[in-house]
Amino acid sequence: MKLENMEKITTGFYNTPIHKLENLSSKYGINIYIKRDDLTGYATGGNKLRKLDYLLKDALDKECTVLLTYGGQQTNHGRLTAAVAARFGLRCGIIMDGPAPKKASGNLILDKMMGADLFFMDDTSFKDEQPDVKADKYKQLVDKTTAEVVKMYEDQGEKVYMIPIGGSSPLGAAGYVMAAKEIKDQLEEMKVKIDYVFTGFGSVGTYGGLYLGAKYFNAGFEPIGISISHKNEEEVQEKINYIQETSDYLELGIDVSRDDLWIEEGYVGISYNIPDPVTRKYMYMMAREEAIILDACYTGKVFRGMIEMIQEGKISKDKNVMLLHTGGIPGIFSDSHSQAMQEELWGKVHKEFKL
Repeated sequence: MKLENMEKITTGFYNTPIHKLENLSSKYGINIYIKRDDLTGYATGGNKLRKLDYLLKDALDKECTVLLTYGGQQTNHGRLTAAVAARFGLRCGIIMDGPAPKKASGNLILDKMMGADLFFMDDTSFKDEQPDVKADKYKQLVDKTTAEVVKMYEDQGEKVYMIPIGGSSPLGAAGYVMAAKEIKDQLEEMKVKIDYVFTGFGSVGTYGGLYLGAKYFNAGFEPIGISISHKNEEEVQEKINYIQETSDYLELGIDVSRDDLWIEEGYVGISYNIPDPVTRKYMYMMAREEAIILDACYTGKVFRGMIEMIQEGKISKDKNVMLLHTGGIPGIFSDSHSQAMQEELWGKVHKEFKL
């Protein structure tokens, strides 16, 4: 399917702003910019709407009535899928990892506010198994849960449209292929040259789309992917294969190999979406220097990676860099992250006056 022939339904507010982070630029002696894809508009915004532009169009063309997707319990993609479903008169189901929590927090509150159906996969019986056994049992649980949820909807007369984790299908990735062109056009208007754009390396729809778009549109910047979870080389290769599949699907004519991509694995912190004090240090820095809020799962790690790479000399001071802010702010209000910040930010540090 040629990229130029693809149709979409715009689900967010674009073009999102690009601006210079003046205080941080002065602090580190390098020009630092930010692309505000946290300001895409609906349900607190985020990068996933660009992917849903294309996925929604496909779902409506196929006369589907339910958007069904997957994610962790604080999935930002799930929240924005619920937002799109609410706006366009569809139902939304989100299949989530782990047993249902005793109370809702963060994205879960927003999911329910927008009417999403939430389904939880209880993996407690095998979560401590060996990795290969755990992976096999997890796949069985996903398949079983999906089949039962789809049947439930179909028994109610609905037609289900399946969306992968993060909206990261070759079709969804078109959103960030085109975002690369948006960035190029904005920078040309601003008369600014950006050398590197930092973003998360997770389900890879965003990073992969940016990489392909930068090549296809000769945008002049190189994306740097900061891993947000621990990945072995086999898992990284699976993501590279997905980027190649996307190039082939969109008929971009770009070949992709491991050597072509700049992926940094050293800034994950403890693990995926686990409260991490080093990541929080960089979140606080951004808030105090620029009044911009980052999240603990994605953008805090990407920002950390960018700053530490500058400090380590991996990025020279004569280069211009940009952080892609992909949103995710509701996640900081989840129980685990909120509790960690309570202990650091609240405690006895405030003052109380009485008459």
